[in-house]
Amino acid sequence: MKIVLPGGTGQMGTVLRRALTAAGHEVVVLSRRPAGRGEVRWDGRTPGPWTEVVDGSDLVVNLAGRSVSCRYTPANLKAMMDSRVDSTRVVGEAIAAAARPPRVWLQMSTATVYAHRFDDPNDEATGVIGGAEPGVPAYWSRSVDIATAWEREQERADTPHTRKVALRAAMVMSPDRGGVFDVLLRLARLGLGGPVAGGAQYVSWIHDHDFVRAVEFLVARDDLAGPVNLAAPAPLPHRAFMRALRRASGVPFGLPATRWMAELGAFALRSDTELLFKSRRVTPGRLLDAGFTFTHPEWPEAAADLVRRTRTP
Repeated sequence: MKIVLPGGTGQMGTVLRRALTAAGHEVVVLSRRPAGRGEVRWDGRTPGPWTEVVDGSDLVVNLAGRSVSCRYTPANLKAMMDSRVDSTRVVGEAIAAAARPPRVWLQMSTATVYAHRFDDPNDEATGVIGGAEPGVPAYWSRSVDIATAWEREQERADTPHTRKVALRAAMVMSPDRGGVFDVLLRLARLGLGGPVAGGAQYVSWIHDHDFVRAVEFLVARDDLAGPVNLAAPAPLPHRAFMRALRRASGVPFGLPATRWMAELGAFALRSDTELLFKSRRVTPGRLLDAGFTFTHPEWPEAAADLVRRTRTP
């Protein structure tokens, strides 16, 4: 297949590009700063020569959007919103104008669209879309607004010959440097991998191999469209999540962090505490119903595999 990855230079793009290229597919990355072969310049907002690679492609996986690892200031929230909505809009326009449009358009979304909750898990059929939940900071609703606007932009795109899927992805765990697993593992090895703010909040995640396999599964299944949760079937509380990571990395103890300590740490790292405090209990209802099987459904085994891979040259 010929596969186009707008915004494919980040962690998820690296994971997908590596796997899809190894499988023999032609992969073209659209980037604001193309760095070599197989990368084409675009600005994520306007049509240009890059639309030629969409015309005649088999699959588009749009991963574009400003990183969420930042302080959630009004300016950064606006940049997150604009980068996601604008890139989705212009990808839709390129597909609509193509003489030979791709068969499938997978559009990145986020599991953050669901409500902060500790009781029942969120699948696509019964999950609660978040908003102004009681007891959480009011600005958290902006993340949900961004996610819903992101998905709405794909829905409204006039692409009758292209099947559209919104990937409500949990945290993708891979051993690549700079990814979320790399950060968590470093904290664990420094003795800082204890529970944060009590650790009752749920963590939803997906192993990078299952992330790639789920993408391939969705491409092959012509009967699946709309939102699909990309998350392992066993989300778990943060305290258990970090305990399993410590065991996998051979670290006996992890210093717990209170809420104020986490807020100071997030400020120092120029990140936001919503990424730590929000309880994301997400399950892959549609994938499981369609017959998808996870190779890494449980976090302790997945963490052990990822730690092993960080040690392999």
